[in-house]
Amino acid sequence: MYSYAEYIKGKYTFGFSLLLLLLLVSLISLCLGSYPLTPSEVLNALVGNGTNNSNLVVWSMRLPRIAASIVAGLSLAIAGAVMQCVLRNPLASPFTIGISHGAAFGAAFAIIVLGAGELHRTGQGVVITNPYIIPLFAFFGALVGVLVILLLAKLRNLSPEAMILAGVAMASLFSAATMLMQYFAEDIKVAAVVFWTFGDIGRATWREIQIMFLTIVPALVYFIYRRWDYNALISGDETATSLGIDPEKVRLESMLLASLITAICVSFLGIIGFIGLVSPHIVRLVVGGDHRFLIPLSAFLGSLLLLSADTVGRTIIAPIVIPVGIVTSFMGAPVFIYLLVRCGR
Repeated sequence: MYSYAEYIKGKYTFGFSLLLLLLLVSLISLCLGSYPLTPSEVLNALVGNGTNNSNLVVWSMRLPRIAASIVAGLSLAIAGAVMQCVLRNPLASPFTIGISHGAAFGAAFAIIVLGAGELHRTGQGVVITNPYIIPLFAFFGALVGVLVILLLAKLRNLSPEAMILAGVAMASLFSAATMLMQYFAEDIKVAAVVFWTFGDIGRATWREIQIMFLTIVPALVYFIYRRWDYNALISGDETATSLGIDPEKVRLESMLLASLITAICVSFLGIIGFIGLVSPHIVRLVVGGDHRFLIPLSAFLGSLLLLSADTVGRTIIAPIVIPVGIVTSFMGAPVFIYLLVRCGR
């Protein structure tokens, strides 16, 4: 009894530490930038007693970035944790199995063909003229990718390694289709798609953040509700079936919801790699593979990593802002290689 209490206590301690770090990095992110603010100025702005400049910087520029980083990091990390479980492959993530590329193709189709987004003439990035068409087509693109992978796995009984290769092939196909659309598109739309694919937290407004938040909440509730089913799936479909679980149903529902939250993030922020791959691995190394803790702790760590990457991207060579998708790729690749070397398999 005592050992189990210590087992649980260690996981709660790790989660509390992640939450404190997230709050600390959020405060640092509010202070740092091309227009630096002191902690007292930030606190005054948050309660409405700041100057016009500090209020504008905090409420219109930095708080939306922080909120978008937290929501998107949470979404991508949870999607990665769930995919790694239901596909029984530690390399699975929205980025590696082509779901992000499928969502990117759908969003690019909406921008180029349907005119749902354009490059702002003043250089402020991509302006979303319709906040619903792009997520809808991004979801369709992600859905095509995930259904092809699940269909191949069911019909051909693909191994976990083969499923990853199928995802790589789908990513290549979606990338080729996106480039084909760009080849025949107008210059301004091509520029909009290229800028959009960088992955940029700063383009999200409170409207987009609200849509992402309202999407992730029911998905998170479902994933936590299925936490025991995911623990059973780790032992194989036979074990899960013997416990009264329908593996195919759980796998299909989980992949569809993971695709949805990935598509929403990609459609508004662009492609952000490695968050969904690295976060669950780090949490699994610290607290193990129990999905009662793996899912929420991966969410905390994903938010922390993406917020840290965005803070680094907009401060390292300020006032120039490096898109967060570039920063996560530079940070995520060495971390993942280190995890592979340390863990062997």
